[in-house]
Amino acid sequence: MSGTVSSDRKAGPGVSRRRRARRWVAAGMVIVVVAAGAGVAAAAGAFGGPGSPGPGAAGTAYRTSVATVTRRTLTSQSSLSGTLADSGSYAVVNQATGTVTWLPPAGRVVRQGGVIYRVNGGPVALLYGGVPAYRDLSAGLTGADVREFNKALIALGYTTRADVLAAGLGLGYFSAATAAAWEDYQAALGITVPSATVTLGQVVFLPTAAKIGAWETGITPGSSAAPGTALMTATSPVPQVTINLDPSQETEIRAGDKVEIDLPEGGVTTGVVTSVSKVAATSTAGVTTVPVYVSLDRPKAARDLSSAPVTVKVTTGSVAHALVVPVTALMARPGGYAVEVTGPGGRHLVPVAVGLFDDAGGLVQVTGDLSPGQHVVVPAL
Repeated sequence: MSGTVSSDRKAGPGVSRRRRARRWVAAGMVIVVVAAGAGVAAAAGAFGGPGSPGPGAAGTAYRTSVATVTRRTLTSQSSLSGTLADSGSYAVVNQATGTVTWLPPAGRVVRQGGVIYRVNGGPVALLYGGVPAYRDLSAGLTGADVREFNKALIALGYTTRADVLAAGLGLGYFSAATAAAWEDYQAALGITVPSATVTLGQVVFLPTAAKIGAWETGITPGSSAAPGTALMTATSPVPQVTINLDPSQETEIRAGDKVEIDLPEGGVTTGVVTSVSKVAATSTAGVTTVPVYVSLDRPKAARDLSSAPVTVKVTTGSVAHALVVPVTALMARPGGYAVEVTGPGGRHLVPVAVGLFDDAGGLVQVTGDLSPGQHVVVPAL
């Protein structure tokens, strides 16, 4: 689903052309609404000087109220729609020959070093790596698959980096230390006659832990385990939020942006934008979007939610010690904006320049001859 950006507009030379353009489009809406209201109110005498009727006084056609000018830290946020689900999707492909004798139940999470299924009663272990198993591994071999195999054995505690590197040929070399660690690991898995060779089909490499989704059609204990057969689908158990962003909004969000995530069952958690895809995706309905991915600072806050809609609030700007008024206090005037200040001495217009907008809070940063504590005229609710 596409996101809807609600704000992130800050005046000044450091702001991108797109963001300035969006600010003036939105500001134009303020001009139309406020100017129209101002015309009605002026016709009724609501914007007069000292002695003119107060907000909402009898005889005026435009009811008004007042708001207090404050000084505070103003934050701008963009509100985007996203979907919370498990990250990553993998096909678990068998490379062993024999009969499938055990499969994990759907929903189980298998982590590095665990048994992901069994063939002919023997365990097939899950190890972390991006290169799929495609050959037997034995002493003297080198390659990326050997590197990830060594890293897995080190992570599991069966050898050390120093021991593997002692041969002087790097982590991508299958050394005597690698063979010894593999034999120890097999013993821990219950293999009574461990081998120094990693036979193709004994391990499966996946990038992360595997949350078992569903077995492929026709795959059950007792099925034939042919090399190259996909047995099941799995996902990473770590949740992430996917935002399908309209391409016109791509400049509004960047990797590293801090976010707040409103969860569907109530509550809020925080996260960070991990990546903004450089390639747009087109749905079957012909809608083009830019995928944006968000990780959760506290994954447990998701409580096993799956395919759940969420609202993501991205902080896109912040100004400390800003002079702040409601956006509805802005009035159009030649060359810019003004606010109407009211007090014991009556009412008068004060020209202001606008800065950061917080559309979520309906507030705007202003500079001008104003002081905290003064009151400005706003439309009555």
